[in-house]
Amino acid sequence: MAYKKFAVSPGFEEGGSLFKPEQLAMLGSIVGADAKIELTTFKQLYIEMDENRIEDVQVQLRLVGLDIQPAGFYTKNLNTCNFCRGAADAGLDLAKRLDQAIAGKEVPSPLKIGYAGCALGTSEPLLKDISVVKMNKVYDVYVGGEAKGIKARLGELFVSGIPEEQVISLVTRLITVFQEQGKKKEKFSKFVERITKEELQKVTGHG
Repeated sequence: MAYKKFAVSPGFEEGGSLFKPEQLAMLGSIVGADAKIELTTFKQLYIEMDENRIEDVQVQLRLVGLDIQPAGFYTKNLNTCNFCRGAADAGLDLAKRLDQAIAGKEVPSPLKIGYAGCALGTSEPLLKDISVVKMNKVYDVYVGGEAKGIKARLGELFVSGIPEEQVISLVTRLITVFQEQGKKKEKFSKFVERITKEELQKVTGHG
């Protein structure tokens, strides 16, 4: 029997990334006794199971509202805060549109993208590869955060005070540049060091 892995996410809302009981019940009942379910740092579950059954299982998981993404060297679902300031004030609508725009894109190395609805940054956005922080009615974008290893570091401010309508295009452009110029297995933080923040600003139109 051949096994294959994929990622499952509940999405997010006010209160955070919340699995519903019926979603977990469905997941546990259909993946099979031999399947492995791994909780990742991406706020996703990795499901490893019989590849011959994956397509049918994914259809059923989508019917209960779960988001399905590839596992491995792809952009992950947006890692967000809990929107404790409310959906409108914390930018929940933009976060959902950003998640739809970025998740599941093939990249040289797995890519975490974070979002925080205010400067408190409870989702630890500056430890992500790319992060968006809402600052009242505008947004700051950071790049190059690294949470792992003894050389962990915070992301650098990439651009400050951009309007909502520029956020998605900027983040997707950063992903595209990484796809085009990143080396296989190169972490995004190392990519930023090699290319330089200043060059990235130029190629994304924010220099």
